[in-house]
Amino acid sequence: MKKILLFILALTIAFSVMSCNSMREYAIKDPLLSANQPDDLYRVYYEIFVASFSDSNKDGFGDLRGLINRFDYLNDSDDNSGKSLGIEGIWLMPIMPSPSYHKYDVSDYKNIDSRYGSLEDFEDLMQIANERNVSIIIDLVINHTSNQHPWFKQALKAFQEGDLENKYLDYYVLVTEEEKESGKAYYPFYGEYFYEGNFSPSMPELDLDNLDVRDEIIEIVEFWYDLGVTGFRLDAAKYPYLHEDSKNIEFWNWFVSECKKIKEDTFIVGEVWSGDSLIAPYYESFSNFDFGMSQLQGAVATVAKQYDDVNWYVSYLNTYRSMIEQISPNAILTPFITNHDMNRAAGFLSVADYEMQVAANLYILSYGNPFIYYGEEIGMKGSRTTENTDANRRLAMLWGDNDTVSDPVGTTYDKKNQDNGTVKSQLRDKESLLNHYKKLIMIRKANPEIARGYYTPIVFAGWYNFGGFLSTYEDSTVGVFHNTGEIEIIIDLSVYTDFNFESISAYIGYGMAELSGQTLKISPFTSVVLK
Repeated sequence: MKKILLFILALTIAFSVMSCNSMREYAIKDPLLSANQPDDLYRVYYEIFVASFSDSNKDGFGDLRGLINRFDYLNDSDDNSGKSLGIEGIWLMPIMPSPSYHKYDVSDYKNIDSRYGSLEDFEDLMQIANERNVSIIIDLVINHTSNQHPWFKQALKAFQEGDLENKYLDYYVLVTEEEKESGKAYYPFYGEYFYEGNFSPSMPELDLDNLDVRDEIIEIVEFWYDLGVTGFRLDAAKYPYLHEDSKNIEFWNWFVSECKKIKEDTFIVGEVWSGDSLIAPYYESFSNFDFGMSQLQGAVATVAKQYDDVNWYVSYLNTYRSMIEQISPNAILTPFITNHDMNRAAGFLSVADYEMQVAANLYILSYGNPFIYYGEEIGMKGSRTTENTDANRRLAMLWGDNDTVSDPVGTTYDKKNQDNGTVKSQLRDKESLLNHYKKLIMIRKANPEIARGYYTPIVFAGWYNFGGFLSTYEDSTVGVFHNTGEIEIIIDLSVYTDFNFESISAYIGYGMAELSGQTLKISPFTSVVLK
């Protein structure tokens, strides 16, 4: 049905009045408001797996210099140029030395993996990021190390040499057969001892109660703060103490307090891959990725695919935010639709049927700090498939030029499935998904009420594919409304809210929006911001 409608309406409706050069006129109707830049707490972030992003030295492996070379693509320092995505923050997946391709088993916490480059390359990256006011956070994996880490090797050597007073023996969770706990994984270490390794035998768990280990952690974060990082993404945040949420939260509270002693305005976001009610308690410590919004079964995709209605989505956002703010009144949500551990969004959200564009509107035009997974903005695909490998979710970025970056080791994904184009092809197409993301981020920046405001849900009784909310920030209120369906909607907003709208700040989607008095006409698969 959607494809039939798309053919009838014709693609020229969506943004036929604009070119890339006129993007500012389309996306930002209020020039005074466009001058209000988001403060440092509210940003659009972009997750990057460095190995798959861009290759600078033609060895087939992505590196930091490749990222530097592509920085203009992410942020060219001109919010109104329409030439870059306008990214305000970057999350780098693990960049520290590691024997694995994914690098979630660290062998040196104070260095850069040699295939990614050097500390000097990282300093150059930080310089350009600072010049363009782009926050950089890095993955920090401190639940466990690699079994190739010097600490682990020193512990093993100490046992072998009978040096039972060696401090490294207490760095890891070492137990006898009688001390093993149910539900945890253990592997032979030396003699009668086993080490805990809940993720893999190559990832021994650190003893985070050990004060020496905690001192090491403080030194690690000091090292990276000194290099200029804004903060950290904390891997597997519910696993430091397996199945013990209260102990985890106590540990993370300690961790955050130590980080803030070094950098008071640090930004820390945790991965607690659980249901909403289980994520909420961790907001006591830091922001958390909002997994309830992600993947095919999440709140965003189910509305974009019309399995759930927009009124439900608005209610969900409000209820979830209220629950989180009871834990931490100053919490900032972290919406996203997929990350490196998930099948890519374009595999279950059709670009041709405008599901992907609608999903982007729903989560980026909402409260907090949205995170975009690299390649999402061009509709890259990737899934585990029958081989069940996460490498298929972390494929090489499709630049479409002479970049020599290649897929990770173990990839089995069929390149024929990549049918949404490349960066190069989409830059030439003003109706592309990439240009949609550019406009969307510009709209979000131009209307800071969306990211930072107090929400007032509006109930549109009887409507399924239409809904929205008011958001108020510093005495300014906007209305954000979505038409997720296949037909044009004409609706008298005064029936549902006493707030009087005066103008359209921006609209984005398949078609357009018009406001006459309090009557809104909005095209299919389109979102609008009213003032």
